[in-house]
Amino acid sequence: MDLIDNRILVTGGAGLIGSHLAASLTSDNEVVVVDDLSKGTRDRVPDGVEFARADLTDKGDVARIVTEDVDVVFHLAAYTDTNYEKPRQLFEENSEMTYNLLERMNDVGVEHFAFTSSSTVYGEAPRPTPEDYAPLEPISIYGASKLTDEALLSTYAHSYGMTAWCFRFANIVGPKQRGNVIPDFIEKLLENPETLEILGDGRQEKSYLHVTECVDAICHVVEQATDDLNTYNLGTRTTTAVNRIADIVADEMDLDPEYTYTGGDRGWTGDVPKMRLSIEKLAALGWEPRHSSDEAVRRATRELVAELRAEEST
Repeated sequence: MDLIDNRILVTGGAGLIGSHLAASLTSDNEVVVVDDLSKGTRDRVPDGVEFARADLTDKGDVARIVTEDVDVVFHLAAYTDTNYEKPRQLFEENSEMTYNLLERMNDVGVEHFAFTSSSTVYGEAPRPTPEDYAPLEPISIYGASKLTDEALLSTYAHSYGMTAWCFRFANIVGPKQRGNVIPDFIEKLLENPETLEILGDGRQEKSYLHVTECVDAICHVVEQATDDLNTYNLGTRTTTAVNRIADIVADEMDLDPEYTYTGGDRGWTGDVPKMRLSIEKLAALGWEPRHSSDEAVRRATRELVAELRAEEST
């Protein structure tokens, strides 16, 4: 569909990806950012963009924001921590938010839905992993919740006349991000420049995509892919190991810490130690990332070091 002259809802629009997506869409569309601010912050919402604070597990809130004049919903709101301390809440509320949105959209005739899924739906799969790999066997509650959401999306696309786009992300990095390996390392080194604790054995190896390229890819797919259900991996052709991320962070902070390890081949229960998505389908649609995983990590590190040092000094 053309991303011009539409009324667009971006749920989770105060988060990392959602705020960048809203900013990229706002010059050509009427954009409404929807967020409960449980994780995102109000200052991330771009200037001039309408903001609606809402709880998507509440059907009343969903009815208030999803009206018949909406053209497309970009659904990014979710618990995104694969190691979330309340796994049942994560699973139930992620699924409930998605179902509430789809149900309401069907009720009022909104026909376009873009959904951010995750590489975690694949579990520990052969690499590079294509979109048609099966069986999908997630190993985390987060991955299971995303796979449940994908099933709902498929049902509404095939049985209720919606056009849907489903994005399985690699690791997305960028400014103002927290709870990710890069800000975790920076925060630890700001506190103790001599030693850096690394979860697992440091050999975990995954793809990293900068948020600006992620948003560019999302918009490209929505504009170009026209099936009822369009599922695309978003990532890079390269990977970066956790030890390499530590090296990049230390280099950008001009430090030489000693590394210590918690041990094991993964950082936490449900962590997939090695991940690389096939992006052949995305490339065939005419989009490829400009930067490698290392370059994405380094750019995000520079942005986050500046932010966190500024926070530390205030």
